[in-house]
Parts: sequence; C-alpha cells; structure tokens
Amino acid sequence: MKIFPINQNNFDTWLNLTLELWPDESPEERRNSLITILQSPREAGFLIADDNEIAIGFMNLSLRYDYVPGATTSPVAYLEGIYLKSEYRRQGIGRYLIEHAQKWGREKGCLELASDALLENTASYEFHCKVGFQEVERIVTFIKSIDSH
Repeated sequence: MKIFPINQNNFDTWLNLTLELWPDESPEERRNSLITILQSPREAGFLIADDNEIAIGFMNLSLRYDYVPGATTSPVAYLEGIYLKSEYRRQGIGRYLIEHAQKWGREKGCLELASDALLENTASYEFHCKVGFQEVERIVTFIKSIDSH
C-alpha cells in the first residue's frame, strides 16, 4: 500500500472516490470543493493505492484553528473524510491511513487528531473507536427559517 498526495494527475480519481462516499453531491459541486482543498494551505487530500498502484481510497485532512470539541490544543489536525472501497475494509488499511494523518498533523505542529461522524453512521463510529478515537460529544443541530414578514 502506498499513500500519496493529490495533484492534477490523480485529481479525477480522487473526485470519483469522493463521489462514492458522498453520492448526494453533484460532480460539479464536489469538483469545486476538491479544488478548494487543493488550493488551501490548511487542507490536504491523499489517495491510497494497492500494490498494483490502483487507487482504493482517499483521506481528506485539514488544520482547524476554531473550536474543536474535546481538543485541548490548537491547531487540530482534522479528518474531514476517509473512504476505502468495501473490499479493502477491515484489513488494517484504514488504520494505516490514520497513522499517516497523525504524521501529517505532527508535521503541521498538531498534538491532536479529531474527526466526526453522523449519529446514524455506525460503521464510521466503529471504525473511529477501533483506530483509537474517543467519543467526546453527541449533538443534534437545528435550523428554522425566518419569515420575511
């Protein structure tokens, strides 16, 4: 397995993998989001490839300076997204990606790595626990439209 940063040559592979994880977003919206990540000094994207150099997953990271639940330092390395094709899961590859995320965070001066998952995403919750994350908060957010009258 090899982890490597995103560049123009592998951008479309990254885009396609992110659309597998987030299928509700249009390809155009996702492309714009990924371009923003590539251009940001606080964000990074990585692909992971198998021994045949075929991309099997990705990981998006960021540096967060704002409030991060449970964090005691700033900045915090933040796992914005992680994905492996289903046939590569439960083989230690996700743990390998998290180790790379920790290394990236250390290189950026971080002492903590944070992440989040939707309450109903039990597979993500189990993964996070398995690779050493500790739950620090559960939250339900609300929004209400304000009438113009």
